[in-house]
Amino acid sequence: MSCEEMSRRPPLPPAAAPPLEDDNLLSEILLRLPPDPSSLPRASLVSKRWLGIVSDPGFSRRFRLHHRHNPPLLGFFYHVSDFEPAMDPPNRVPDPHLSSCLETLDDDRFWYLMPLGSRHGLLLTFCELWNKLLVWDPFSIDQHHLAVPPEFDLEKALVSWASGAVYRAAGDSQHFQVVLVGTETADQQHTRAIARVYSSETGGWGDIVSTPLPSKASSSTMGEFPTMITMFVTISVLVGHSLYWLLIDRSAEINTLDGILEFDLERQILAVVPVPVDIANNSLAQFQVMRAEGGGLGILSLSKFSAQLWKMETDSDGVASWMLQRTINLVKLLSTDSDIERGPPPMILGFAEYNNVVFLRTHIGVFTIQLESMQFKKVSKTLMGRYFPFESVHAAGGKRIGGGHDGAELLHNS
Repeated sequence: MSCEEMSRRPPLPPAAAPPLEDDNLLSEILLRLPPDPSSLPRASLVSKRWLGIVSDPGFSRRFRLHHRHNPPLLGFFYHVSDFEPAMDPPNRVPDPHLSSCLETLDDDRFWYLMPLGSRHGLLLTFCELWNKLLVWDPFSIDQHHLAVPPEFDLEKALVSWASGAVYRAAGDSQHFQVVLVGTETADQQHTRAIARVYSSETGGWGDIVSTPLPSKASSSTMGEFPTMITMFVTISVLVGHSLYWLLIDRSAEINTLDGILEFDLERQILAVVPVPVDIANNSLAQFQVMRAEGGGLGILSLSKFSAQLWKMETDSDGVASWMLQRTINLVKLLSTDSDIERGPPPMILGFAEYNNVVFLRTHIGVFTIQLESMQFKKVSKTLMGRYFPFESVHAAGGKRIGGGHDGAELLHNS
């Protein structure tokens, strides 16, 4: 080929950068790291370039959103001031990192904080002293104080309000919403469930949403707040696009399960879901709303040392019914501790909705059971009241939780 012909040829396009040299492509790869607390700190140690990517606030938001539906179970609160890590090193999150935000509260007011549950990295509590709700992020120490709406004011209202829930809308990592639910009795024959939703984006509460309760539950409440034990057993569970609470009849000496209260987050409506007849007359402490295997609404029912997993199925005509999926022998499952059957039956202390993990109290300690794999673990010897699992994606990158030092501190715990 002559020099003239070579000069007429178009220039060759620049060679494509290797995948790991393209920041956009590398960011997409790092986005798919496991949501374990050690993932991003490990990545940040590779190079300054990787550290710059995983430490970027925009990447952190994308990382949390990408793993929103599969957050790890970091640990659990058994009081607002007490956090117990649940993961093994190097993913074990040190307690001071999560509970340090309590130091920002004045005097000893955190003793008046009653946890109502957590979701999407936020913890929701009710402060009886202030008659306010507190929404806070234990990672960033970001706090929001919300005045309780008049219908739920304990000193003025006729509503027995039972619980609340916090969540973030799909694709939103900045704003949050809070749902309060309760029961309102007009007379002995007419009782309804009511709900109101707070939006941090608008800074206000929405309209009242209500639904009549079954006649059997005309004298029931979902919790005579602020009774401690009642409040603890009404923690919500998010399944699909709805929040669910147990609806308990407390008019008799023995609590009975009358149904499940559903709040549809998309349509903003309340409804009562019937429960299986076979389990409707047992005590509250023996039930847990859950996400069933394969998705959909489920119920965990405990009777002595036997657990039943139920799932709501819908046939081709749109008729819903409950089906028993599995029965679990807890004595056989927890056979490593031969003394477990010698004490009282296990009781449900808490439930981690995304990991499908139930916390069970026995006389020899507290166990977690993953309801799909049936893997169990003894997590605590503390035999206190309700446990509040904390599921969240730690995306602090090269910084420690709450800011400050290098994220390699997590790796040093291994």
